[in-house]
Amino acid sequence: MKIVIQRVTSASVEVEGKTVGAIGKGYLILLGVSNEDTKEKVEKAVQKIAKLRIFSDAGGKTNLSITDVGGEILAVSQFTLFADCRKGNRPSFVGAGSPEHAKELYEYFIEYAKNFFKKVEHGIFGADMKVSLTNDGPFTVILEDGNGL
Repeated sequence: MKIVIQRVTSASVEVEGKTVGAIGKGYLILLGVSNEDTKEKVEKAVQKIAKLRIFSDAGGKTNLSITDVGGEILAVSQFTLFADCRKGNRPSFVGAGSPEHAKELYEYFIEYAKNFFKKVEHGIFGADMKVSLTNDGPFTVILEDGNGL
């Protein structure tokens, strides 16, 4: 699993010109799934995301979690996080999970996240999406095996 977390003041996702998900202050989460990923890994990731302290406190230190600030989540599936660019100029995506497996875990991520965050919005798996965001900071964190997961 590879997860890119972007702290935002707002974010939205459109499909065919229609907004399907939008949030205010919180995280835009780009989620890539491999065939080795499990529901248990999803649960661990969501719990980690809920506890990450990357919002500023009154003293300006990154000391608050998304739950501390009442932040929201916008989750977008992104198999391209598994792009392998080591050979040639066209990325290979063989490390990405099968569409069936990735969709199942993406949907599980969304449902499980609802236990931790006040608002969870999402894109549409497999759709051509247009994502808009206003980075806050900018502050971006990457979680993957060996780095936070």
